[in-house]
Amino acid sequence: MNNTFPFSFLESIATRFQPPDWVVSETQQRLVLFLNHVLMQEKEAQDRLARKKGSVLHIRWGLFALDLLITPAGLLDKASSAAKPDLLIEVAVDSPISLMQSIMAGKPPPVKIEGDVQLAAELGWLAENLRWDFEEDLSRVVGDIPAHAMADAAKRIGQAVKSFLDAAPDSPFKAAGDTDVKAAS
Repeated sequence: MNNTFPFSFLESIATRFQPPDWVVSETQQRLVLFLNHVLMQEKEAQDRLARKKGSVLHIRWGLFALDLLITPAGLLDKASSAAKPDLLIEVAVDSPISLMQSIMAGKPPPVKIEGDVQLAAELGWLAENLRWDFEEDLSRVVGDIPAHAMADAAKRIGQAVKSFLDAAPDSPFKAAGDTDVKAAS
């Protein structure tokens, strides 16, 4: 019987796949726009980042890297690749499955941080306190009642997928130390 996780091939594809430069650039630009959208929903977040204006963050995960510049408005912009970073943040997990496992368990992934301690503290505060209100954004498009129903359905689907993955015998998404307990007959 084959006991490997059915989606383990995705991990090998994700670690070897190198998208074209234009795809990387456009994806990074969309990510910056999304982060700014979330930051603009919380004035305190913008104020905290504005104190560190001109600072450059270098974020790396495996082959993927992103350089961000903090603007005077407390928002983010893509920094030039020649800019010297004030803070280096590297996700210490190479495996996409391990990263998903941490996220699904509600824990931040392990990261390695080097550089400006105050900037790292501000980013830590953002990670703890800043949340995207998906339902609010969706309600602007489809209305309050459909947005609430869709968000509720998405939460239920997410919980069902998590339960399914947790129940799989050799699931890499199971938390360490979780074991199946069978009653003695």
